[in-house]
Amino acid sequence: MELVNDINNLTEYAKPFVKWAGGKGQLLDTFVEFFPSQLFEGTIKRYIEPFVGGGAVLFEILKSYEIEEAFIFDINEELINTYVVIKNHVDELVEYLSDMEYKYLKLSKDARKEKYYEIREAYNSLIFKSNVPDIERAAQFIFLNRTCFNGLYRVNRSGLFNVPSGDYKNPTICDEKNLYAVNSILQRVHIFAGDYRESLRYANKHSFVYFDPPYRPLNVTSSFTSYSKFDFTDEDQVQLAKFFSQMNDTGALLMLSNSDPKNINPEDNFFDELYGKFYIHRIKAKRVINSNGGGRGLISEILVTNYKK
Repeated sequence: MELVNDINNLTEYAKPFVKWAGGKGQLLDTFVEFFPSQLFEGTIKRYIEPFVGGGAVLFEILKSYEIEEAFIFDINEELINTYVVIKNHVDELVEYLSDMEYKYLKLSKDARKEKYYEIREAYNSLIFKSNVPDIERAAQFIFLNRTCFNGLYRVNRSGLFNVPSGDYKNPTICDEKNLYAVNSILQRVHIFAGDYRESLRYANKHSFVYFDPPYRPLNVTSSFTSYSKFDFTDEDQVQLAKFFSQMNDTGALLMLSNSDPKNINPEDNFFDELYGKFYIHRIKAKRVINSNGGGRGLISEILVTNYKK
């Protein structure tokens, strides 16, 4: 734990290095109210996140509690590659991103748009080549996230990133301080590209596991921000609930978030039935609930825990 003490002054600044659809930054204060008491008491030493995404909960927990090691998973290989590069090659990544930012910000509005599509095309060509430098791919991943429309990550069925360019006056492409803070905090983290089920082998009675799966869409348009070429269907939600029960058998403390279908249909008991033997809590979150911007407001989401709060 000596390394952790040495980097405390830096890790306190760590936050998600990408904008991410469904990110949990706005819910952290609420989540704390539902974290298990053992986390505050210091008896939980291992944190596991089978769908890490942008990592808001990961960074909050590693900054705030006595976690010795963490295990994170995601099916998005490009996202996981970026985590790995930040952990192992942060100096090279910062140098690459700094150069990209310097050159991009000097361009005119039209030239920026042209540069965006040039980098998007290069990125899409790299993801199918295993012999390219991971650092270059990670830099392009962050660049696109910082300069694309609404910070979305969306791919088509072929796995190609297809979000159009955004329109930002002065985007931060190289957030050097945060990249080094994330690098420090990731030294305690084991990073895996793969299915959430692979996390089972690392769970034990001293673990806290937080599940943040792709949310069940409340309506047709809400699936627009899908970030992988694989859909997460109702059957996938059913399989995840079965896995949640398997994970429960390890003695680990579990928490899972998802959308609340009762926002649209009060008679929809999909999750209430799936997780009926656990504790289901309903919390408020700011989300877009229809296709126009005026639809953003406080809606209900669910938290499922295998411990009482």
